[in-house]
Amino acid sequence: KKKTVSFSTMPNDRKINSTGACISVMLEGCELKKVRSNSRMYSRFFVLDADMRCVRWEPSKKDSEKAKIEIKSVKEVRVGKKTPVLRSNGLSDQFPDECAFSIIYGDNYESLDLVASSADMVSAWVMGLRYLVSYGKHTPEAPGTGHPSLRTSWISSVFDLADLEKSGRIPVPRAVQLIKALNPGMKTSTIELKFKELQKANECPGTEVACDLFVEVYCELCTRPEIFFLLVQFSSNKEYLGLKDLLMFLEVEQGMEGVTEEKCLEIVGKYEPSKEGREKGYLAIDGFTRYLLSADCSIFDPQHRKVCQDMAQPLSHYYISSAHSACLLEDNFWGRSDINGYISALGLGCRSIELVLWDGPEGEPVVYTSPSAASCVPFRTVVGLIDQHAFTASAYPLILCLVVRCSTTQQRLAAQCLRKTLGEKLYLEPPNPTASYLPSPEQLKGRILIKGKKLPPGCEDSEGEVSDEEEGWELARRLGRDREAPEGGGPRRMRLSRELSDLVSLCQAVPFQDFESSRHGQRYWEMCSFSEVEAGRFANECPAELVSYNKRFLSRVYPSPMRIDASNMNPQDFWKCGCQMVAMNYQTPGLMMDLNAGWFRQNGACGYVLRPAIMREEVSYFSANAKDSLPGVPAQLLHLKVISGQNLPKPKGSGAKGEVVEPYVCAEIHGIPADCAEHRTKTALQSGDNPVFDESLEFQINLPELAVLRFVVLDDDYIGDEFIAQYTIPFECLQPGYRHVPLQSLAGEPLPHATLFVHVAITDRRGGGKGHRRGLAGRRGRRVREYTSTKATGIKAIDEVFRTATQPLREATDLRENVQNALVSFKELCGLTPAANMKQCILTVATWLLHSDSTPSVTLNLAEQYPSMEARGPIPDLLRKVLTAYETMIQTSRILIESADAVYGKLMQAQQAGMDFHKELHRIEAKEGLRGRKLQKALESFAWNITVLKGQADLLKHAKAEALDNLWQIHNAGQSCGIGRNGSASPESSRLRATLEPIPE
Repeated sequence: KKKTVSFSTMPNDRKINSTGACISVMLEGCELKKVRSNSRMYSRFFVLDADMRCVRWEPSKKDSEKAKIEIKSVKEVRVGKKTPVLRSNGLSDQFPDECAFSIIYGDNYESLDLVASSADMVSAWVMGLRYLVSYGKHTPEAPGTGHPSLRTSWISSVFDLADLEKSGRIPVPRAVQLIKALNPGMKTSTIELKFKELQKANECPGTEVACDLFVEVYCELCTRPEIFFLLVQFSSNKEYLGLKDLLMFLEVEQGMEGVTEEKCLEIVGKYEPSKEGREKGYLAIDGFTRYLLSADCSIFDPQHRKVCQDMAQPLSHYYISSAHSACLLEDNFWGRSDINGYISALGLGCRSIELVLWDGPEGEPVVYTSPSAASCVPFRTVVGLIDQHAFTASAYPLILCLVVRCSTTQQRLAAQCLRKTLGEKLYLEPPNPTASYLPSPEQLKGRILIKGKKLPPGCEDSEGEVSDEEEGWELARRLGRDREAPEGGGPRRMRLSRELSDLVSLCQAVPFQDFESSRHGQRYWEMCSFSEVEAGRFANECPAELVSYNKRFLSRVYPSPMRIDASNMNPQDFWKCGCQMVAMNYQTPGLMMDLNAGWFRQNGACGYVLRPAIMREEVSYFSANAKDSLPGVPAQLLHLKVISGQNLPKPKGSGAKGEVVEPYVCAEIHGIPADCAEHRTKTALQSGDNPVFDESLEFQINLPELAVLRFVVLDDDYIGDEFIAQYTIPFECLQPGYRHVPLQSLAGEPLPHATLFVHVAITDRRGGGKGHRRGLAGRRGRRVREYTSTKATGIKAIDEVFRTATQPLREATDLRENVQNALVSFKELCGLTPAANMKQCILTVATWLLHSDSTPSVTLNLAEQYPSMEARGPIPDLLRKVLTAYETMIQTSRILIESADAVYGKLMQAQQAGMDFHKELHRIEAKEGLRGRKLQKALESFAWNITVLKGQADLLKHAKAEALDNLWQIHNAGQSCGIGRNGSASPESSRLRATLEPIPE
């Protein structure tokens, strides 16, 4: 059965756009399921008293005075399954997380656990209760300064400006255009319909509207309930965000560091539409919505919008954005040559372009891309274009892949054209024979490299014979220019001119024989091209060897000639094995091009992306087809909540259906096979252009550096699940918190004002996840803990060195996992998810204490580097458990921080001792008589051990940095929320938040 979660399903089709609307729902009452500690559920009618001091329920076995909760006794309202009762195994699958909420109340912190029929009903009760709890304790600063008047006065001032005649009324079309201007993307028909609806309801039809009706229409149409709900969560007065509220939101929820009140004032000044709000430092609902939609709040980390990776590594250590038939605009054999394709590819940051040279009809070479004799482009025109646009999008080297199909006479003309047109840009310096690796992109900035065949060293003639490229023969056959294969098989041969040969320096094309021959005979400036089929076979049968090969040499993968429709291969299939250049048909939109375009966006869209360290290090173990976490790479959990969609367009070709789309969202992870996964939300039925999904999805990411997240919005109502929009982003570029996803068309073009509103959180895998099952697992934790260990190589001297690391490896795992388990226990008792940060935990505890009538019964002693949480007098059972969990977390963190450096030193010592054997490895193997499978096993085990030791050392260093950061957050939160004492002491951790020195490769 299809199920929708939409705010339009409120009673009487009421939309929640104010706290008043929430309280109205509570005053009317509704049926909720009450969950008992024995996991049984009972339907009860819950209602807010008319005096708004109590929530009551009926029927009940208790007398009516006991079947109630006083608002003043409420400590906290939690959304989702955040109490032990709701987490219990018997209930976890009976209702979705977004339909549950809990009221924590009384001096003993009891919980009333409830399940509503829909997420919008939960929102109404939670918003309303939080508002009443807040106003029970704090009166607003002054009557009339709250957000309703702020907002109303601003909307009224906008109306007054539009009232040119000063008659107090404006024409409906002008009012419609005004609201459309304030909310770009909203349909005119939607606004017109709302005016008619409210004019009829208020019995004031006509061609003009007064100010009060205009304000009402604006508030109904332009209040997004999910954002209003968020504002209420963080607002100290439930009507707008003050500077302290905004600062808390940015630090706690958005993960921003170093936020100041000045920065918050800058945000208010930029996004708050009302003059009064800007002057007083208030961000009301309209300003908050504008901020969340802005580029300042993008899901894409702004650091990655510019070149942010180390560009001084060898060229073979980067993925390089590569085009196959760049100038085609349609398909491979029925397409037409159009030079705009080159401009487009270079403009997108493409750094490798393929040019197939043919004999031209007028004596000079041409570039064909279809079998039609008319559809060719003169080679000199293409080179001129490349010269003009080569470095407009990226300053890093451009590689021209020449596939020669023309006579030596026209080859000479091509060489002259390249030299004359490209001039100093052309890289012609011979390779350095003493080097082991290619130069870096930084060293080759502004240069154009030619990839092609080169005459053999002994050839002194003006031309000679070389082996031919396999690429391009399908087109040759269709043009009727196929060369006969040599008798007896073997590779085709071709004539090559000296002039063209001399242009090739660092990218000399050579045929691939096998990995063993390449290991001993291939020079670093030689590179091989693989067909999609051949590369796919290596990726499946010997992925580790392909990864190892790509550490030193460039490899290029080109599409199968069977792809006559110019479809694309999946670049991830080859990136996971380290292949740098996967040639894509840029002119063909779809999933594969989305992955390519999204991937190369991450380093300032410069066309170069640094490969994961595990693929670059000289000695490392990496299997592209691993089914689980990799040694030394911290697996992570992505917690993704898809909240809502905005201004979704209709699918293309759906003109026959009605106005309303019925969308759902697919979130896909693309990466190594162990990471590839897809989850979808429920379908939002009859939800208009702005559906609410409110659904949580979770992914495990084993190799974050190679993972890509793709959002796809599809229409469930259309035959074949028609495509609406997509957005693709590298995992490393995700920003945490509440973000809008800027949706794009199938061709990768931005869709104006079409977005998805999501919440992103990322945690380490261990210690995250199934919190409700931890009772038994927690007690057995030590016995079932998995330890990473080294593997025997079969060489006694080497195995003895690695054996010294056995105990430090166990110690490192225990230090990290003890802290992780303690953190999860503490977060659960605070009613938070594993994705919450330490500041949120402390603020939650402070909220409980500050909602007590008595003085805070628990304080944080901030004079200590490891702050203790101290109780004064008797405290309730829940708080006692929280204190115990906090103490365990502090103690495990302390042991980690104080022990980490010594354990880290032992691990690195063993790793270094292992590396000392590396240069002598082949001699030792020969001495030990290892060969064949035994030799291969020994090499794999050696690489595994080096990778494990460095990886576990890195994880320990990272864990120590996180533990110090948690201490900093505790001090910071304790000072800001009022439960800290002796807070003048500045903890050592505040100075240690800077990133620790990376371990040298």
